[in-house]
Amino acid sequence: MRNGPAIFVLCAALLACTRSNMDDQPKYQEYEPAPLFRNGRVLQAAPEGTVARGDAARFRDETERPPVSAQLLARGRERYDVFCSPCHDRVGGGEGIVVRRGFPRPPSLHDERLRQTGDQHLFDVIARGFGAMYAFGDRVQARDRWAIVAYIRALQLSRHALLSDLPPEERARLEARP
Repeated sequence: MRNGPAIFVLCAALLACTRSNMDDQPKYQEYEPAPLFRNGRVLQAAPEGTVARGDAARFRDETERPPVSAQLLARGRERYDVFCSPCHDRVGGGEGIVVRRGFPRPPSLHDERLRQTGDQHLFDVIARGFGAMYAFGDRVQARDRWAIVAYIRALQLSRHALLSDLPPEERARLEARP
């Protein structure tokens, strides 16, 4: 009987350490009725005007085009080479490596239709995809999408630039060459 009090203390200590009161709390499941709320539902809509964390910045990045700079074009070229050139090739002609291996040929980025379309459309196509093109919105951040759009515009300009588009000093330098 000498072990009796020690066994009792040990059992009491083990019972005190259990977390059954935390694990067995009453709770509602997501889709079951809940008399706690007036509408009887557990899942409640967010209050009107609520903005999820990060949504305001994400919206700003998706709607505000950054100014075109050498850094933006360099970033656009880098991202274009990674995400776009496998299908559109490095100059935008639509003859990328996957096309040579049987994937459907995308339109040339130099087509008049794509040259005339707005920048927002190109941005949205990169984000959401179009036709056989996959959506890259989950892999390419909004700022990088704008950089890619700027680089696509530079590619388009490279094939359709007029001599009159150049600054006078560059035009004179080109005209002076034999």
